[in-house]
Amino acid sequence: QVQLVESGGGLVQAGGSLKLSCAASGGTFSTYAMGWFRQAPGKERELVAAINRSGGTIRYADSAKGRFTISRDNRKSTMYLQMNSLTPEDTAVYYCAGARAIIIPTSQGEYGYWGQGTQVTVSS
Repeated sequence: QVQLVESGGGLVQAGGSLKLSCAASGGTFSTYAMGWFRQAPGKERELVAAINRSGGTIRYADSAKGRFTISRDNRKSTMYLQMNSLTPEDTAVYYCAGARAIIIPTSQGEYGYWGQGTQVTVSS
């Protein structure tokens, strides 16, 4: 089964950018649909963006549209989340998740594999 490790989180000022990475190992990365979730303090975990196995189909939460870009490189077994125009409301722990699915899952219960999370803090 696949193991997932996020990196790239940190502290950034409002209006800034960060690029998160999710490195996969122990499985065939290209057989997993992937997603980025986030959980802010006191809030439920929510889907930010998801991508199918080939990278040809992508979905974004409304809060991410126009600012975030999800991508994947199956040769490198890595998924990315480019985040631009960050606001304090984007502050959260960001998780990558994988699902053995052809169609992109949109609920966290459909993802069976999770990373440990990376903290993103946006200061005003």
